[in-house]
Amino acid sequence: IGAAALGEWAEGALLLVLFSLGHALEHYAMGRAKKAIEALADLAPKSAQVFRGAEIVEVDVSQIKIGDRVSVRSNERLPVDGYVVKGISSVNQAPVTGESIPVDKFPVKDFLLAEKSPNKIAAENRVFTGTINGSGALEIIATKLSSESTLARIVKLVSEAQAEASPTEQFTKKIERYFVPTILALAVLLPFAFLIINEPFSASFYRAMAVLVAASPCALAISTPSAVLSGIARAGRSGVLIKSGAALENLGNLTAIAFDKTGTLTEGKPVVTDVITLNETSESDLLKFAAAVERSSDHPLAKAILSYVENKLQGPVPEATDVQSLTGKGIQAKVAGKEILVAKPSVFMDKFGTTLSAPVKKLQQEGRTLIVVATNDQVLGIFGVMDKPRETSKAALRSLADSGIKKSIMLSGDHQTVAWSIAKQIGLTDAFGDLMPDDKVIAIKKLRKEYGMVAMVGDGVNDAPAMASATVGIAMGAAGSDVALRTADIALMTDDLNQLAFSVRMSRQSSRIIKQNLWVSLGVVVFLLPATIFGLGIGAAVA
Repeated sequence: IGAAALGEWAEGALLLVLFSLGHALEHYAMGRAKKAIEALADLAPKSAQVFRGAEIVEVDVSQIKIGDRVSVRSNERLPVDGYVVKGISSVNQAPVTGESIPVDKFPVKDFLLAEKSPNKIAAENRVFTGTINGSGALEIIATKLSSESTLARIVKLVSEAQAEASPTEQFTKKIERYFVPTILALAVLLPFAFLIINEPFSASFYRAMAVLVAASPCALAISTPSAVLSGIARAGRSGVLIKSGAALENLGNLTAIAFDKTGTLTEGKPVVTDVITLNETSESDLLKFAAAVERSSDHPLAKAILSYVENKLQGPVPEATDVQSLTGKGIQAKVAGKEILVAKPSVFMDKFGTTLSAPVKKLQQEGRTLIVVATNDQVLGIFGVMDKPRETSKAALRSLADSGIKKSIMLSGDHQTVAWSIAKQIGLTDAFGDLMPDDKVIAIKKLRKEYGMVAMVGDGVNDAPAMASATVGIAMGAAGSDVALRTADIALMTDDLNQLAFSVRMSRQSSRIIKQNLWVSLGVVVFLLPATIFGLGIGAAVA
């Protein structure tokens, strides 16, 4: 309108064309990022083959209830989250977890346990909506409604991630809050420049229009959201759920990462390697007492002991009563009239240090995690347990170091010697042992003081307090855990640490693009404002 009022029809037309082109490019950039998120939603099939009595009926996925038995033919996408009850096949889980190699799936062994505790089903029995079945037919029991499936949760959380502004986005909004009113005030004042400078009103008015066009903060407004949205969508396609722009940017600015040991850096499937009996206790009695107490625990070390006892012990295991969990220490119960405590060595050192010190020291130097079984008045024996480091850990930590992570620290409840033994094997820069859950929170706070920004990587359940204290909380193996999806800032869908290295590299790239966009958009405005005031034309300013 201003150009037309001045009779500059050609410049007005150029202005409209160039602005329309700019807006078209903006919509294209944002549209591409949004399509990537919509593509995630399209992975879920719309219908499924469900058993209704003896017949198989095709129904809409929204009508599938928890407990329904679903038939999946070869090469079909899976319509539900659930567990396999019949058939063997390999399933391509890349759409949800980012794993490049198909994963073999088998029927569950204990149907009653699977029905009672679906969250504890092993990975080899569990399947997800949107993944692709291989050559074998499968029958699956649904454990979630279609609206609550892992895929649906991922799509929802990725979509919501757009709403939470990143630090740079908040910074640009602050700039815009002062910048826009300042420019509008300048545009109102500049037409009156002819009162001070010897020029016609039309020249002063033209200059005001040029300043208004040159200072338009369109590039500034889109620079961060487009890069953040693209980064989040790209991560989602690779099995990494980034829940906010802040998490994406912060991950890209990290220099230190803390890791939980069990199930994160190690496989989380420890095995018993040593059994030492003390005070003339028979091995059979030691195994019975340990198994009776540990049956009430779902800790990985308890499972290792139970697995060992199952293979070694002849005869029944007695019942345990008055079972009490001692957070971060162990578990106690009454077995055959005796008070039995199964815990880490440090719990017993004040009372039984003379008996324990020599065997404990020897096993800890060999990198074993130790479980001591004792009554109120004597130690019965010691279990030495070893948890193997993940095969991917060493390469992933090297990749993180190459990406600019200067400090990688293990936080473990195990003895310091055990923590150091594993840390050296896989290439960590530091390891802290003998930590209770509260100690991990304190350790994270200390690391934040020292390094500014620190990430905490864990399973999202036991490590939730430490993850909440970190700048960025990262949960591993989150595809099977609703708690991890809910508590973490970033969720890696598989147990592969290489996904973390990929996430850091991608976040660094996103941060570089955000900064580049910000400086270019601000730089152009800073250059053009004085240029238009001193005579640069509207056409050149818009271009």
